Amino acid sequence: MNTKVLFIIATGLVLSTTKVSAQATDCATTASIAYEHAKVKNYVAAEKPLWKVRKECPTYSLATYQFGQKLLVSKYKKATGAAKTTHANEIITLWKERFQYFPAKTKIGDMHSDIGQLMYDNKIGTKESQFAEFDKAYKNDKANFKRPKKLYTYFSLFVDLHGEGKKELQGIFDLYDDITEKIEDEESRLAKIIAELTDKEAAGTALSSKEKRKLKNSGINLSAFSKIKAGINQKLGELADCKNLIPLYSGQYESKKTDVNWLKSAAGRMSSKECTDDPLFFKLVEALHKAEPSAKTAYYLGILAQKDKKMTTARKYYDQAAEMEEKPRDKAKVYFKIAEMLKKQGAKGKARSYYRKVLKQRPSMGVCYLRIASMIAGSANGCGADVFSKRAVYWLAENYARRAGRVDPSLKSTANKFAANYHAKAPTKTDIFNNPEKKSVSIGCWIGETVRVPKL
Repeated sequence: MNTKVLFIIATGLVLSTTKVSAQATDCATTASIAYEHAKVKNYVAAEKPLWKVRKECPTYSLATYQFGQKLLVSKYKKATGAAKTTHANEIITLWKERFQYFPAKTKIGDMHSDIGQLMYDNKIGTKESQFAEFDKAYKNDKANFKRPKKLYTYFSLFVDLHGEGKKELQGIFDLYDDITEKIEDEESRLAKIIAELTDKEAAGTALSSKEKRKLKNSGINLSAFSKIKAGINQKLGELADCKNLIPLYSGQYESKKTDVNWLKSAAGRMSSKECTDDPLFFKLVEALHKAEPSAKTAYYLGILAQKDKKMTTARKYYDQAAEMEEKPRDKAKVYFKIAEMLKKQGAKGKARSYYRKVLKQRPSMGVCYLRIASMIAGSANGCGADVFSKRAVYWLAENYARRAGRVDPSLKSTANKFAANYHAKAPTKTDIFNNPEKKSVSIGCWIGETVRVPKL
């Protein structure tokens, strides 16, 4: 190769390198300008340089797409009519570009559920295409598909498609079970945070500003999940009533009676909907117990024994079920059955211990706190040593009632009514003033707890 050719190649390489270097510098400079404006939400100034980076240097930084989304969301919230739909489509396009260039830093659950919600809210595409986005998010990245509103929309679309004859009823039940379990797991996580911080505060320890924010946010999110769960149950409506379940499962029984998963699902749904008086329920339990004896079959046999007034046998089956269950929500369900049975029998101390076991497995079951409050209030006369301590029992009952509302927002109104009723029966400010030596009251008999006397 002669000198002239080598010179031309070398010159080309230098020019190419210089061009790449210049482009990189230009990307960095333009991005810096765009990001600085976007950081202070000056999106008008940020838009032109941001879109320039997005077009010419799409792999420069994830921040381009993060700031781009904030910019577009800001426009979307202010827009109306056709402009809102336009911005929704722009956000969808941005999500897809982000995934194209930064797949490892893009959560599938976030992306597809966000796209699905934008499509649904703005009537973009068909119900099938909207549902497909949510379905991708849920099936491929369930952990990051957790916004309450999106979970509701996903389920709602499935029910609507069933109404149009495009989805099977059994599919609705399967999705309902799965989403409900996910919501209850989130509720338990949030309720545990609330219970721990509330107990800390009740013990007299001041919460840090970070803990106060955590407590507030946990309450907001718990309330949102509670509303969504109620909405999902309402959307399911009569589809899951006994009048639909019994003919559905009766028709499937012969072909499915050796399918353990189907038997579990059918028996579980009939149990949750109180369809246990129908002979089909006994057939399902019998077939399931024969195919695969388990915690579930023990639980259902307990239900049948309890219906026959065989309480000792029922308790034996429930204990077996509780011991064998692995999922906290299922274990909690069995403990609650035992607690309710013991409460009805008047074994208050034992019932309380089982309500506490329920709460340990599923902290968001506020009804357990209401049950304990009711038993405590009902024992005021028998567990107090004098008039003041007898009435002080109601403070303890009030505390439990208020806990119910904190960990389960759906019970807040009911819990507040009970708490107010108990508070009215507790010692008055005059009683407290006339007993200055009393800083706390130890309550005897089965209760065995101490309650602090409120400060005047």
